[in-house]
Amino acid sequence: MNTRVDKFLSLLKALQAEKVDYVLIGGLAVVLHGSPRLTEDIDIFVRNTEQNINKLRKALSSIFNDESIHEITTSELTQYAVIRYSAPDDILIDIITNLDERFSFEDIISEEIEVEGNIVRIATLESLYKLKANTYRAVDQEDLFFISHKLKELNND
Repeated sequence: MNTRVDKFLSLLKALQAEKVDYVLIGGLAVVLHGSPRLTEDIDIFVRNTEQNINKLRKALSSIFNDESIHEITTSELTQYAVIRYSAPDDILIDIITNLDERFSFEDIISEEIEVEGNIVRIATLESLYKLKANTYRAVDQEDLFFISHKLKELNND
């Protein structure tokens, strides 16, 4: 299997093992909903509490031997919309706790799915659509097209 995919799966397993309060969003979430696209990073929306961020650091430390993991703090996550953690293996992880006034952790509706024997908390198609609705990157527009068609397909069943 692809090394990047293996690392993504390891991260999802570690998040589950440490009971991190998170929701998978972004490209990987769209892929897990059935889109045939590729993604270079993993985007996780996390609850910004000291206890939860400690669990997140523990999960990351179980996979990556990197002292900079300890620089991920609740204050940093409050100050910046996205913290990009660049793991030693060229794995990019975007950690998000809020998107301005538009979205907080509580605004993301999620569901649990099984991926390679692991339970993954993933944003629903409706939440992904709302998250991407006001974005302008070509890849996000393609995701919106996929999501809207998938929602229509599901609503016709």
